[in-house]
Amino acid sequence: PFVPRTTGIMGIDLMHKHAKNRNRTAPKTDDVYIKLLVKLYRFLARRTNAKFNQVVLKRLFMSRMNRPPLSISKLAKFMVGKEDRVAVVVGTVTDDVRMTKDIKGLKICALRFTEGARARVVKAGGECITFDQLALRAPTGANTVLLRGPKNSREANKHFGRAPGVPNSSTKPYTRGKSRKIEKARGRRASRGFRN
Repeated sequence: PFVPRTTGIMGIDLMHKHAKNRNRTAPKTDDVYIKLLVKLYRFLARRTNAKFNQVVLKRLFMSRMNRPPLSISKLAKFMVGKEDRVAVVVGTVTDDVRMTKDIKGLKICALRFTEGARARVVKAGGECITFDQLALRAPTGANTVLLRGPKNSREANKHFGRAPGVPNSSTKPYTRGKSRKIEKARGRRASRGFRN
């Protein structure tokens, strides 16, 4: 290829011939219900001027790892003082058995609800709605709160980071077990050489 003579000024990299846009433009799932929602929100994103619909559409394309579940306790915490609005989760809403206090009539829109979460919301006088119902009620996402679950709470994420065993590391090791003799000797106890 033609290489121009270099001058003292730095050039701009304009060679984007092989740069591919890797963002999803459609969901990979074969779930017909997700595909119908995509059709609906594609229309709303195009015809309304609301950023809400564009964000929901983008999240409908996402993989399940990027659509982490949100527990009812976290959701209730986020909705304090916003009880008149609809909580929107593009993912699953799960129950939390540790939660003792009742949630007061929350309106929640999500892709899925676990059985316990749905029962708890309905019992407290709340409402569980689907995205097609939400599109009729709030086509522009007015009076809604868009939420999502914690992405890094997967068990696998505990193993990522600095190597387990090095100083100041809190990374979880992949071990055969947690007994006295498995990765608990040199470097783990002062009586066995040193302790990190």
